[in-house]
Formats: sequence, C-alpha cells, structure tokens
Amino acid sequence: MSAYNDLMAYQRQTEALAQISGRLGWDQETMMAEGSAPQRAEEHAAIASVLHARRVHPQVGDWLEKAQAKDAVAAANLRHIRRNYERTAKVPAKLAEEIAKTTSLAHRVWAKSRADEDVASYLPMLEKVIELRQEEAAALAQGGDLYDALLNDYETGATGQEISQMFAALRPRLVALRAAVLDRPKPAQLSGTFDEAAQLALSQQLAVTFGYDLNKGRIDKAVHPFSSGSGIDVRITTRTNPLDPFNCFYSTIHEVGHAVYEQNIDEAYLLTPLGGGVSMGVHESQSRIYENQIGRSRAFTGWLYGQMRDAFGDFGIANEDAFYATVNRVSDGYIRTEADELQYNLHVLLRFDLERALIAGDLKVNDLEAAWNDRFQADFGFAVDKPSNGVLQDVHWSEGLMGYFPTYTLGNVFAGCLNVAMREAVPTLDSDLARGDTSGATAWLRSNVQTHGGLYEPKEVISRATGQTPSEGPLLDYLEAKFGDIYGL
Repeated sequence: MSAYNDLMAYQRQTEALAQISGRLGWDQETMMAEGSAPQRAEEHAAIASVLHARRVHPQVGDWLEKAQAKDAVAAANLRHIRRNYERTAKVPAKLAEEIAKTTSLAHRVWAKSRADEDVASYLPMLEKVIELRQEEAAALAQGGDLYDALLNDYETGATGQEISQMFAALRPRLVALRAAVLDRPKPAQLSGTFDEAAQLALSQQLAVTFGYDLNKGRIDKAVHPFSSGSGIDVRITTRTNPLDPFNCFYSTIHEVGHAVYEQNIDEAYLLTPLGGGVSMGVHESQSRIYENQIGRSRAFTGWLYGQMRDAFGDFGIANEDAFYATVNRVSDGYIRTEADELQYNLHVLLRFDLERALIAGDLKVNDLEAAWNDRFQADFGFAVDKPSNGVLQDVHWSEGLMGYFPTYTLGNVFAGCLNVAMREAVPTLDSDLARGDTSGATAWLRSNVQTHGGLYEPKEVISRATGQTPSEGPLLDYLEAKFGDIYGL
C-alpha cells in the first residue's frame, strides 16, 4: 500500500491546485476587472503548465505500476489517475499551456464581441481556439476520431456516433410535439417589471430550499450562470432580468443542481479523483431534474406561486394552475439557456452538429455564422435577428469546450430515467413539493447519484440508480405527457 498512499498524497496536492485554477476562472467571470485579462491569461497558463507537469511526472507512472487496490474506492482512484496520466502524457506541455492562455484571452474577446454584436472581431480568436483543440484532439486520438477524443473529456466512454444515433431518435418526436403545441393557444405570459433585488432574495431562498449549503458556497451574478468548485467550496452564479424573473429563479435552481451534486459527494473523497462529478452528462442530469422535473412540476410551481405573490404582490397570473402553464409556456425564442423543456434539446442538437463539423474540418470558422443561422431557421422556423441571439450567445466555444454541448441533452435523457425511479421511490413527492419541501427528492438523488462522486462510470451511475440502461424513451414520454396535459393535446 505504500505506493498507493504516496500516489494519493501527491494526487491530493494536484487536485488542490486544480481547484485553485478553477477559482481563478470563477473570479474572472464574476469580480475581476476587465483590464486584468492579460495577466490572468498568464496566470492560467502558469497553473496549466504546473498541473501538466505534475500529471505526467515519471514518479506517477512508477506509483501506478506498483500500486495495488485493496477495495473498490482504491480501484476507482487508480482508474481515474491512470486515465488522466495517459491522456496528459499524449499532450505536449507547451500545447496545454497555449490552450489555457488562449482560451482565457478568448473569453474576454467573446464577451466584448457579444456586447458589440460583432462576429468578425471574434472569429480570428475562435479559429485559433479551434486549431489548438484540433491539435490536442489529434494527439489524444492517435489516428482515431478527433471529436470522440474531446468528447471523452466530458463524458467518458461516449462516442459522437452513439450520441448522433440517440439524437436522431429524439428529433422526430420532439419536432412533432413542438408543432402540435405551437398550434394551440398559448398560456398567459408574465408582464410588468420585477425588482431585481427581490429576485435575488427569492433566488437565494430557492437555493436553500433545494439543499444548497451557503456556509460552503456563495451566489454571485455573471453574464452566463455557472457553478464552480467541489467539496466544501462550491460557488454558483445567476443573472437577473427585470422583465423575466424566471430567468433568475430557474438559472439558480439549475446551478444549485450542479452545486449540491458536488457538495453531497462523500467527504471521504475530498481532493481525490472521486471528489467531483463523474461526467458532465451525470452532472447535467442533476441540474435538469432539479430545474425541470422538480422545479417546473405542477406541485412545486404551486408553492412558488405563493412565494412570488409574497415577493412581488399581484403580478397578473390568476391562480396556481395558470401559473404552472405560464412557467411551462412554449414559445419561440433564440436563447438555449432560456428555452423551455420541449425545445431545449433542439438548441443542443444544433450546436452538437456544428461543433462536430468544426473539429472534423468540414465547417470553416468563417462559415460558422451562416451555418448557424441556416440551421436555426430550419429547426425553429424563424430567422436569427442578431449575433448575440445566435452564434455569439454561448461562452463554451471561446473557452475551447468542444464536446461539452451534447452532455446537456445526455443530462436530460439521464434525468428522464431518474425521474421515473425517483417517483416510484418517493410516493409522497407531489404532496411534499406542494409545501415547498424538496427533501424527499433531493435525499433520493443524494443517496443514489450524488454521494458516489467518481466511484462508478457515468452510465453505471444511472443504471444503478434506476435499474435500467439509460435511453431516450422516458424523457420523451415525460415531455409528451406533461405538455399534452398543459396544452390539451
């Protein structure tokens, strides 16, 4: 056990440094002055270089050869460390450093280009990011599929072909349901203005209601809501819009789903490879089931209606049933993060196909905006009006996160499976949620998904929790039943 113990002591320092790197990213998006970006890029690059060197240090290889696993936890730790060691060893240190530096700079370029509605100013930097990620993918794939090599950073074991087949199965029923719903009269829409300070106060209440521990986290504002950190320092951001409080509330609930996953991992795994969510698909299953199957349910929105009346007075929605329909209103829109449950996955499918083509070299960066606009018109039936509602709306590509987008829909698929099992296990769920009590749902998710961290492989986490192999069927059944009820189909 000496080799294993020495390896884990070394790994603990590596994990701590990775957390520091993440904290730099959190600060950059929440509090850092704009003029500090060049120095922050150098800082990101320096830490990336240190982490790369630690992960491929020859001593790690020696320890891996000698270490023996005495139990399932040790075996899982060794599996993660070995996988990361082999991956990192394939990528030249100089390339890893250049990617960290470039993506840090690209984030600020994207933010300014988005604010200025200026795609042309963004494309040269995006092209550089794509080239670097293609170079990295080639080093990782070693003759295999470039996109699969990047996808495995976010969803171990998944392939672009597998995901493409799943998405092809999703599309027909989603498109048919969307067409049927949009042909029906729409529920009432919120109108008026909603005080932003009151929004933030209620969003904090919602965070606590869903189990977020503010003693080990904090809530800040950012352009793009996100969650950062793990263990006992997990932070989230949200945003406000005086005309749309749902944006704030459901962004908060979504990020809380990510955050409590990290907070609820077995503390014995703190600063080990098992101390974080096992994949982005499983991570997204938590944020989406919190936001949608729980947070947008008829029972929970009935409780939320009362909280909003307390916070804002009479805001023009007559009763709980009407409010439920308003929360789940399906309407045309450009923004993925603001999309209703029914149409959300169509936004993801668009991005998946485009980024896969970019990495393969089948789509040039200079043609990206036109390709986006054409695909959006085909999928949604109306034209993109401005870049911030189109190709500039998401932060992901500026940060080099190619392979990340499909995990959003994987998360929805996993959430559909989990929802069936959760409702069978918690028969009082709706009566609990009607009182604003999420504890039955969150306790089931904590014990069946969250506490395991990286102990199991992604699909195994879901199959162990549900007793089923993950598939798109439960999600589609749920969506058709829910929106069929709301819209009288």
